[in-house]
Amino acid sequence: MTQDPAPTAGPTATQTHAQPGRYWPPHKPRSLTLPRTGLMHSLRVSAERYPDKAALWFYGRELSYAELHGQAARLAGHLAAQGVGKGDRVALWLQNSPAWVVGAYAAWQLGAVVVPLAPMLQPREFAFFLQDAGIRAGIVGGELYEKAKAAGLEHAVVANVMLGTDEGRAGVPLPAGLDVSPEVQPGDVTLEDALKAAPAPEAAVTSDDLCVMPYTSGTTGLPKGCMHTHGSVQANVFGAGVWVEGTVEDTSLAALPLFHVTGFINGLLTMLTSGGRVVLMARWDRDAARTLIREQGVTLWTNTPTMVIDLMASPSFDPADLKSLRNVTGGGASLPAAVGQKLYDQTGILFLEGYGLSETMAQSHSNPRGRQKLQCLGIPLFNVDSRIVDLDTGEELPTGEVGEIVIHGPQVMQGYWNRPEATAEAFTEMDGKRFLRSGDLGYMDEEGYFFFADRLKRMVNVSGMKVWPAEVENKLHAHPAVQEACVISVPDERSGEHARALIVLRPGQQATGEDIERWAREQMATYKVPRDYVFVDSLPRGATGKVAWRQLQEAARAELKAAQG
Repeated sequence: MTQDPAPTAGPTATQTHAQPGRYWPPHKPRSLTLPRTGLMHSLRVSAERYPDKAALWFYGRELSYAELHGQAARLAGHLAAQGVGKGDRVALWLQNSPAWVVGAYAAWQLGAVVVPLAPMLQPREFAFFLQDAGIRAGIVGGELYEKAKAAGLEHAVVANVMLGTDEGRAGVPLPAGLDVSPEVQPGDVTLEDALKAAPAPEAAVTSDDLCVMPYTSGTTGLPKGCMHTHGSVQANVFGAGVWVEGTVEDTSLAALPLFHVTGFINGLLTMLTSGGRVVLMARWDRDAARTLIREQGVTLWTNTPTMVIDLMASPSFDPADLKSLRNVTGGGASLPAAVGQKLYDQTGILFLEGYGLSETMAQSHSNPRGRQKLQCLGIPLFNVDSRIVDLDTGEELPTGEVGEIVIHGPQVMQGYWNRPEATAEAFTEMDGKRFLRSGDLGYMDEEGYFFFADRLKRMVNVSGMKVWPAEVENKLHAHPAVQEACVISVPDERSGEHARALIVLRPGQQATGEDIERWAREQMATYKVPRDYVFVDSLPRGATGKVAWRQLQEAARAELKAAQG
């Protein structure tokens, strides 16, 4: 298969701006006119158009568009009675499920702001988000309820996410540990009781109102809320729909977590806006995914490279199971070219890799269908101006030179919640436009495609989940035996990368890697916990006294490469 046919005409070697030219998908507009309405309006329209059509399928349970809209309006009525109104932040802390979706739309019915959080968080981590975002109410999974109360959540709507599911109808095993219906404390309520409330009226919402606030972190380890309006979300909802040519007859597999912007946009919102059907997975299970794609006739699937690698590694993998798929898209990390080629050779599926950030509400770049390049970020999407700039001067760089990727587009966030200094640092001005600094280094080839080169910021990419070393180091320093810790990123065949901790023990103290890992799992989300531990007498430092983490990381990677021959 030829991935990169030689163009008959193309950009010159001095090109700077990304100009995809003839490689822009034929018959697609270069820009989109975006709605001025909010996301609840989109669901209401779908419910009015297709009231009896299945919106969600979840382990044998189906929810029609009319049911989904009605439940969201009733849950909004309950939240309104608790004082939740326009602009208030509402936490969603539960696994992928109809309850997650109902909770999100209930918040938008009131003009509130959704704060999606990872179910793997520990109570201390959850407590930070409650305080930082000013969250008083949230929809939480039954298995997380005690942790939510320990963290200080004032009002919880508690959902047993597995209610109504049936393993026989599902055709796949139900995920373990989620069928939990705890006894709720006075003042809290089960989701079933909350749905008995009278529906709340739909708030007046425009594209300028805040909609969702996914959190990201940074070099300081302090998480920051990315302020997205209904408009910045709609830009990618509608853009994704046009890019993959989605229709009302499509079925997507929502295997990515909905708290992650890629799963949120591509697995869920794009489908519900177009009237499609969403097959939800509470947790990733490669053999269940394979069965669901086949049995549910899944046509669109957005995933991470880790999922593709895991699926194809299954002893039960059968390429015929994927024959219903029309588009397979992904992000979070680059799919290795060899894996993309293997996927194509076995299934005929060309993986559509994309690129984006929490700050861009998922995709800002993607590969055009039929003109994909493997291990490539793609071309800037609708209405996006993306460039490569010099780290020192901020000047735009020519084709082939490595610099920072910067992005201007309608999906870019407004800024970081209550972090004016961090917001100022995240943006730069060019040609009268406000560009987001991605923190990623890359280059652009002569055809306008972007490629990832390295990271400007310290980060470990674990199966598409971003782990910030400074945050993990801050936690490890609280261990009684740890004097100092440095966390680096090392390659991992399954997850792409994993975190390694280099530990200096306190004088007279003893601890094993297993001891520290066991302790760490009680302090932070599982995906953040380092996978291996190296004990050292001291950590190297640079001229300013800071730990020379890059030196340690490069040495570890060189050692692994040498060991592999």
